Amino acid sequence: MFKHILVPTDGSALSESTVARAVSFARDAGARITFFYAQPDFPMPIYGEGALIDPTTPEQFAKSAALEAERILDAAKSAADAAGVLADTDTLVNEVTYEAIINAADRHGCDLIFMASHGRRGIAGLLLGSETQKVLTHSKTPVLVYR
Repeated sequence: MFKHILVPTDGSALSESTVARAVSFARDAGARITFFYAQPDFPMPIYGEGALIDPTTPEQFAKSAALEAERILDAAKSAADAAGVLADTDTLVNEVTYEAIINAADRHGCDLIFMASHGRRGIAGLLLGSETQKVLTHSKTPVLVYR
Protein backbone atom coordinates (compact mmCIF):
# COMPACT_ATOMS: atom_id res chain seq x y z
CA MET A 1 0.00 0.00 0.00
CA PHE A 2 2.63 2.55 1.04
CA LYS A 3 5.83 2.62 -1.00
CA HIS A 4 7.74 5.69 0.20
CA ILE A 5 7.58 6.86 3.81
CA LEU A 6 8.86 10.14 5.21
CA VAL A 7 10.08 9.78 8.79
CA PRO A 8 10.85 13.09 10.50
CA THR A 9 13.34 12.73 13.32
CA ASP A 10 14.94 15.06 15.84
CA GLY A 11 17.23 12.63 17.65
CA SER A 12 15.21 12.54 20.88
CA ALA A 13 14.50 9.26 22.66
CA LEU A 14 10.89 9.37 21.43
CA SER A 15 12.09 10.00 17.90
CA GLU A 16 14.60 7.15 18.07
CA SER A 17 11.88 4.70 19.09
CA THR A 18 9.72 6.01 16.25
CA VAL A 19 12.57 5.47 13.79
CA ALA A 20 12.83 1.85 14.95
CA ARG A 21 9.08 1.31 14.57
CA ALA A 22 9.02 3.04 11.16
CA VAL A 23 11.84 0.80 9.93
CA SER A 24 9.90 -2.27 11.03
CA PHE A 25 6.73 -0.93 9.39
CA ALA A 26 8.58 -0.16 6.14
CA ARG A 27 10.21 -3.60 6.08
CA ASP A 28 6.81 -5.29 6.51
CA ALA A 29 5.22 -3.04 3.86
CA GLY A 30 8.10 -3.36 1.38
CA ALA A 31 8.48 0.43 1.42
CA ARG A 32 11.49 2.70 1.37
CA ILE A 33 12.13 5.53 3.81
CA THR A 34 13.37 9.08 3.64
CA PHE A 35 14.48 10.27 7.06
CA PHE A 36 14.12 14.03 7.48
CA TYR A 37 15.57 16.50 9.96
CA ALA A 38 14.47 20.16 10.02
CA GLN A 39 17.50 22.22 11.03
CA PRO A 40 16.84 25.31 13.12
CA ASP A 41 17.77 28.67 11.69
CA PHE A 42 20.07 31.05 13.54
CA PRO A 43 17.98 32.75 16.24
CA MET A 44 17.64 36.48 15.89
CA PRO A 45 19.34 38.18 18.82
CA ILE A 46 17.22 40.40 21.04
CA TYR A 47 19.08 43.24 22.61
CA GLY A 48 18.01 45.23 25.60
CA GLU A 49 18.43 45.47 29.31
CA GLY A 50 19.50 42.14 30.75
CA ALA A 51 20.01 40.52 27.35
CA LEU A 52 22.68 37.88 27.06
CA ILE A 53 25.14 38.08 24.22
CA ASP A 54 25.72 34.78 22.42
CA PRO A 55 29.18 34.72 20.87
CA THR A 56 28.09 32.12 18.29
CA THR A 57 28.17 33.45 14.75
CA PRO A 58 25.54 32.46 12.20
CA GLU A 59 28.20 30.44 10.37
CA GLN A 60 29.18 28.54 13.54
CA PHE A 61 25.53 27.89 14.32
CA ALA A 62 24.86 26.60 10.78
CA LYS A 63 27.89 24.32 10.91
CA SER A 64 26.86 22.93 14.30
CA ALA A 65 23.26 22.38 13.14
CA ALA A 66 24.45 20.61 9.98
CA LEU A 67 26.71 18.31 12.03
CA GLU A 68 23.82 17.50 14.39
CA ALA A 69 21.56 16.75 11.42
CA GLU A 70 24.19 14.46 9.93
CA ARG A 71 24.64 12.60 13.23
CA ILE A 72 20.89 12.09 13.71
CA LEU A 73 20.21 11.09 10.11
CA ASP A 74 23.20 8.72 9.94
CA ALA A 75 21.91 6.88 13.02
CA ALA A 76 18.44 6.54 11.48
CA LYS A 77 19.84 5.35 8.14
CA SER A 78 22.04 2.82 9.94
CA ALA A 79 18.94 1.37 11.61
CA ALA A 80 17.25 1.02 8.23
CA ASP A 81 20.37 -0.48 6.62
CA ALA A 82 20.63 -3.05 9.42
CA ALA A 83 17.03 -4.12 8.75
CA GLY A 84 17.52 -4.26 4.99
CA VAL A 85 15.24 -1.29 4.32
CA LEU A 86 16.19 1.10 1.52
CA ALA A 87 16.58 4.56 3.04
CA ASP A 88 17.72 8.05 2.14
CA THR A 89 18.15 11.16 4.25
CA ASP A 90 17.27 14.82 3.81
CA THR A 91 17.66 17.96 5.85
CA LEU A 92 16.66 21.55 5.39
CA VAL A 93 17.01 24.75 7.39
CA ASN A 94 13.53 25.95 8.30
CA GLU A 95 12.17 27.46 11.50
CA VAL A 96 8.64 26.28 10.73
CA THR A 97 9.13 22.57 11.32
CA TYR A 98 5.72 21.31 10.27
CA GLU A 99 5.98 23.14 6.94
CA ALA A 100 9.45 21.68 6.36
CA ILE A 101 8.09 18.17 7.02
CA ILE A 102 5.17 18.60 4.63
CA ASN A 103 7.43 20.12 1.97
CA ALA A 104 9.90 17.24 2.33
CA ALA A 105 7.11 14.70 1.84
CA ASP A 106 5.98 16.54 -1.30
CA ARG A 107 9.54 16.99 -2.64
CA HIS A 108 10.33 13.29 -2.29
CA GLY A 109 6.96 12.02 -3.49
CA CYS A 110 6.23 10.26 -0.20
CA ASP A 111 2.84 8.59 0.19
CA LEU A 112 2.96 8.47 4.00
CA ILE A 113 4.40 10.55 6.84
CA PHE A 114 5.24 8.38 9.86
CA MET A 115 5.85 10.44 12.98
CA ALA A 116 5.78 10.42 16.75
CA SER A 117 3.39 12.01 19.18
CA HIS A 118 4.16 13.01 22.75
CA GLY A 119 0.55 12.18 23.60
CA ARG A 120 -0.12 15.42 25.48
CA ARG A 121 -3.73 15.82 26.50
CA GLY A 122 -5.96 18.48 27.93
CA ILE A 123 -4.54 21.95 28.56
CA ALA A 124 -0.92 20.90 27.88
CA GLY A 125 -1.91 19.56 24.46
CA LEU A 126 -3.96 22.66 23.70
CA LEU A 127 -1.34 25.19 24.81
CA LEU A 128 1.81 23.43 23.67
CA GLY A 129 0.39 22.00 20.49
CA SER A 130 2.74 19.81 18.55
CA GLU A 131 4.44 19.53 15.22
CA THR A 132 2.52 16.28 14.73
CA GLN A 133 -0.80 18.07 15.21
CA LYS A 134 0.22 20.78 12.75
CA VAL A 135 1.30 18.20 10.16
CA LEU A 136 -2.01 16.34 10.64
CA THR A 137 -3.92 19.59 10.17
CA HIS A 138 -2.07 20.86 7.10
CA SER A 139 -0.79 17.85 5.17
CA LYS A 140 -2.53 16.32 2.18
CA THR A 141 -0.26 13.26 2.57
CA PRO A 142 -1.59 10.61 4.97
CA VAL A 143 0.04 10.72 8.42
CA LEU A 144 0.56 7.70 10.67
CA VAL A 145 1.06 8.79 14.29
CA TYR A 146 3.09 6.48 16.53
CA ARG A 147 2.72 6.86 20.30
